[in-house]
Amino acid sequence: MSQLLNILFIGDIVGSVGLQACIDQLPYLREKYSSDCIIINGENICNGKGLTETEAKQLFDAGAHVITTGNHIWENWKARPLLISNRFVLRPLNYPRDNPGNGYVVATLADGRKVGVVQLQGRVYMQPIDCPFAAADRAIARLKAETKVILVDMHAEATAEKITLGWYVEGQVSVVAGTHTHVQTADARILPGGTAYITDVGMTGPYDSVIGMQKEIALRRFLLQTAHKYEVATGDVRVCGIHVAVDYETGKAVAIENFSVAGDNQEQTSAAAVSEPTTSA
Repeated sequence: MSQLLNILFIGDIVGSVGLQACIDQLPYLREKYSSDCIIINGENICNGKGLTETEAKQLFDAGAHVITTGNHIWENWKARPLLISNRFVLRPLNYPRDNPGNGYVVATLADGRKVGVVQLQGRVYMQPIDCPFAAADRAIARLKAETKVILVDMHAEATAEKITLGWYVEGQVSVVAGTHTHVQTADARILPGGTAYITDVGMTGPYDSVIGMQKEIALRRFLLQTAHKYEVATGDVRVCGIHVAVDYETGKAVAIENFSVAGDNQEQTSAAAVSEPTTSA
């Protein structure tokens, strides 16, 4: 049997409490899943909007190989120098080219194996940017020259758009992991072509909240229909994500497991693993 490569993908980190919980739990998660490659979505670390060189360094020091982001990366101007200086911090590929940063990268692991990572963003209920499907084609074609193991972070609002992207690249990439909506979905599976898929990996941050923000402020916004500045909540912090085992020689996923880990080290919860499906004749 070919050697497996274990990928750990951590969902959208919200606020400093989410960042600290992620750093605290990474040793446990790395050991539990024998992780070879760690990818983290960090677009909401700085009070819900982007990240800076300081937080990125903390994540890389903790073991991250690649940090993905999303639409909120542009709302923090301190993130732009980071996108220019560090190619392992990605922004969505399908924004206009004149924006700083890269939308895909190849990470070389300690043992010499390589993992390609692509960051895309959806267009339904979001900015009318370039086509994520066409962007996926360009990135995958280039990454395949270096590695068969490719993970796509699809940052999008619409469930249907994420699922469609999953089917579009099925068999061409190892993993499609949805982000942005901050609620872990129950559809982790391996598509027939060997692509592990989940619509949303979930949020790493405070769950005594409205998708990471203080409940009282969210209530005011919805009840009064006027602007109130969001503030990051602090209670019931969890780390959410997925583990995917990939056959390194073929690039096909053989197992996927989603997890939710309490940030206070007092509770560990995990979903059952989904193994490679049998194929019909």
